[in-house]
Amino acid sequence: MTNDSRTLSPACASCDVRRGARVCITAEGTAGKGCPTVLREGVLVDAMQEYADPGTLEFARQASIQEAECYANRHQTPYVLQPSKTRMVEVCEFADKMGYRRLGMAFCTGLVNEAAVIEEILRGRGFEVVSAVCKAGRVDKREIGVKDDERIRIGQDEAMCNPIFQARVLNHERTDFNIMVGLCVGHDSLFLKFADAPCTVLAVKDRVTGHNPLAAIYNAGSYYRKLTHPGL
Repeated sequence: MTNDSRTLSPACASCDVRRGARVCITAEGTAGKGCPTVLREGVLVDAMQEYADPGTLEFARQASIQEAECYANRHQTPYVLQPSKTRMVEVCEFADKMGYRRLGMAFCTGLVNEAAVIEEILRGRGFEVVSAVCKAGRVDKREIGVKDDERIRIGQDEAMCNPIFQARVLNHERTDFNIMVGLCVGHDSLFLKFADAPCTVLAVKDRVTGHNPLAAIYNAGSYYRKLTHPGL
């Protein structure tokens, strides 16, 4: 590895090599500038050692199988991708593959209706469901130093979102697998940090786009140009 290689940071997002010709896709592929496949070989070796753990190996194996099963008619040649399963179906099928029966759901109070539907779907598929809403515990925001003018409703009492409590509730209930639904930026990070069971995200919070944050990314060159030109 050259000195220049040591100073480069991984930059897959800005890779200028055609996708099908990248070294991460094919053995005969080309590495772009900042390619971790060639720049971080030692890190790769360390990462692969983690799969020596039987539980981690099985989790990764089933996740890969689940990925493939989300496409229909894979026997066809030549093959054109045909996605066939929603994220909700994927979550249920993966939990089944792993033998998980007791599922935890950490959700935002703004998605209480959606959480009820999700719970109904999960129970209908034979899962036990333990759920905790973000405002559970009803701890005032003053407890974490939030000032009056920093509240959503200025001048009113306001319960804090408490992702650590959500995580601890699900830990206490010994859930096998946790599903996150609409937790705020930062709150989701805390939940992931303190949750014991493996977690997956079913939905993320985006108040403007109906919880579809990629809508803004898809329109970054038009209706959401302020994302790339904040000074305009």
